[in-house]
Amino acid sequence: MPHTGLTAAEVAERVAAGRTNAFVQDTSRSVWSIVRANVLTLFNGIILACFLVLLAIGRWQDALFGFSAIANAIIGTVQEYRAKRALDRLALLNAPHARVLRDGGEQEIDVAAVVMDDTLVLRAGDQVTADAIVAGSRGLQIDESMLTGESDAVDKAPGDRVLSGSVVVAGEGTATVDRVGADSFANSLTAEAKRFSLVASEIRTSLNRVLKWVAWIIGPIALLVLNAQMVAQGGWEEATAGGAWRDAATATIAAVVAMVPLGLVLMTSITFAVGAVKLARQQVLVQELPAVEGLARVDIICLDKTGTLTQGDIVFDETHPLTPVAGWEGVLAWYGAQHDANATARSLAGRFTDPPSEDPVDRVPFSSARKWSAVVFGDGMWVLGGPEMVFPGGESDSPSLRQVAGAARDLAATGRRTLVLAHGTPTHDETVPGDAVPVVLLTFRENIREDAAATLAYFAAQDVGVRIISGDNPHTVAAIAREVGLDAPDGFDARELPTRDEDLLAVLGEHLVFGRVTPDQKKRIVVVLKAAGHTVAMTGDGVNDALAIKEADIGIAMNSGAAATKAVARLVLLDGRFSHLPSVVAEGRQVIANIERVSMLFLTKTAYATFLAITFGILLLPFPFLPRQLSVTDGLTIGIPAFFLALLPNAQRYVPGFLRRSLTFAIPAGVAVTFGLATYSKLAANLHIPEAEIRSGSTLILTIIGLWILVVLSRPVTRFKGLVIGAMMVGLVLMYALPISRSFLQLVDPTLPTAVLVLATSVVCIALIEIVRFAHRRIARRDAERALGQRLAK
Repeated sequence: MPHTGLTAAEVAERVAAGRTNAFVQDTSRSVWSIVRANVLTLFNGIILACFLVLLAIGRWQDALFGFSAIANAIIGTVQEYRAKRALDRLALLNAPHARVLRDGGEQEIDVAAVVMDDTLVLRAGDQVTADAIVAGSRGLQIDESMLTGESDAVDKAPGDRVLSGSVVVAGEGTATVDRVGADSFANSLTAEAKRFSLVASEIRTSLNRVLKWVAWIIGPIALLVLNAQMVAQGGWEEATAGGAWRDAATATIAAVVAMVPLGLVLMTSITFAVGAVKLARQQVLVQELPAVEGLARVDIICLDKTGTLTQGDIVFDETHPLTPVAGWEGVLAWYGAQHDANATARSLAGRFTDPPSEDPVDRVPFSSARKWSAVVFGDGMWVLGGPEMVFPGGESDSPSLRQVAGAARDLAATGRRTLVLAHGTPTHDETVPGDAVPVVLLTFRENIREDAAATLAYFAAQDVGVRIISGDNPHTVAAIAREVGLDAPDGFDARELPTRDEDLLAVLGEHLVFGRVTPDQKKRIVVVLKAAGHTVAMTGDGVNDALAIKEADIGIAMNSGAAATKAVARLVLLDGRFSHLPSVVAEGRQVIANIERVSMLFLTKTAYATFLAITFGILLLPFPFLPRQLSVTDGLTIGIPAFFLALLPNAQRYVPGFLRRSLTFAIPAGVAVTFGLATYSKLAANLHIPEAEIRSGSTLILTIIGLWILVVLSRPVTRFKGLVIGAMMVGLVLMYALPISRSFLQLVDPTLPTAVLVLATSVVCIALIEIVRFAHRRIARRDAERALGQRLAK
């Protein structure tokens, strides 16, 4: 079976029995989880309870907020479902495949089509797709670090177990599947890697904190307000007996509903979802929605050279003979013809076409740790790899080796990739023969991406640090870095990296380019940068990048890369274009900056609603609004304009402290609004102005102040913002001008004393809001300067 695999009839029998690797695995949140997140929430429960109470006591006119909450839930669900469908379609088109032996031939099939007892064909860069037992091995090495935490690759011999989710890093082999579907380890690993999950998101963390605060205080405040309203209606006994308790309950519900920032959660979900869909149209697959925000916070990005700065298409350049040894052309032809050859080896096939007639006696597969491979023909061992890896003591050994090292360094400095083919007596412990002699130097070229220089220039302008970490010769990598505009006079050889984290951080601060970096060193570099307080992005396409990409705050994989690398990435560039990253950064900045602006609107409402409830509860004053009046003012000053503001272009740089800055504006602004309305209500009551007129004046004051807060937070006011604000002002006029809306909202014409009080209160509150905004901008500017200083210090 390991040699021929299953027959078509055996496969059909296992499919009929349900013994396949098929497993329902969403690449994003399930439909039920989207509905649950938008509908079944604590605050929707509060809103529903208030809605039902008003319907029960016959005050359906004041239950408008219920329909608004329903609309919010529907909009949020639809938006996220549309985002889910877009992401799932992209993920389906780019799903990984498995290679199996069937009917004596090799086939590439969907992962779900793998069946029990299938024979998997495993090669370097593959992710094992089902649990299996090794049947054949030729230097097969498996990286199980994502499963066990052990970073060293494990040699696998026939009879050893390989778990799905592990990665082939070297060699090749076959394995017989013995666990599939829900029993396979892959379905727990890829679930974590691919489905919707909450990455570190300052926005979500901050909003959850606010919601928790409101949840704790809403009950006691509701009781405080209810008591005040019952007292204002003549006391508990009289209000209960005379039916006035209905008015008290209505006023209490108005206070409670205003405290709930329902729209803020909705706006956040919509903004994330819309951002992900916009990036999907640019061929960027967002595997976790908050990653859109995350990249806006990145202050250092680590790049792998191959496939990122270069196109990844290796082109053979020329040979540079050193020591005459017969047969080297045939050996290079053999390397180029192997089915597991990497891009470098495959490029040899065009120049060298006549491999040896005999089969090799033995071979040592390429390993990213040793960076060379070998093959034995007859009594000679041919080693192909980086000159400094094959001959690590070249600088101090024989004159011929010093000459090889010097020639390789000169060729690498021109930006060409350099390998050496050496010949010696075969060894039995996968080491370079002690008598190996350099036969020929080989040079290769890589085409630099046209967009690489512009992309790196963008990051430089945005104060985002760049580190290039590659497995290639440091001189070659530095030469390519200089071609794309980096100030990299030399490359640092990763074999000389210090062991202490403090020393490594110092080296990372002094050098931009690192060569001969192993997968473990890439991961360590990312970990050390994160520990120093950086927000790190890592890009790459090879299996040797997977560990670092998984460890980074934002992992970015090229779609042409290994399946394992794409599985652990937050973002996948489907067309492999590095130039998309500025768009992703810009989208992230738009998300976080717009949500910060919108959050100040919603949190200001939560602040003044909370302070109003407490103030009127303590002063035992009638609450100055009906729920229907607050529903309309919320829509005109917050809900409708916030929807547009949350999706506008915004290139503002990310500055830590989102919640602190938002509350620095929202709380003082809420105090100003509360002071104005409480003063107005107290003075109006002392003047014996009727309650309906006090409510009409309060509604007008709140709408005017709310629109002014909208103007303040929209600055600079563009033409589009002006249209939105103007439309809301027209809505205010219509609210008072149209008889049907006046009747429904119970608005009455103000008398002269009320008009004077409304005008004076509005002017005072507007002045206070301007003072609050002035102080807030100074605080925000100070935060930005401090953040810039910290970035420069790092």
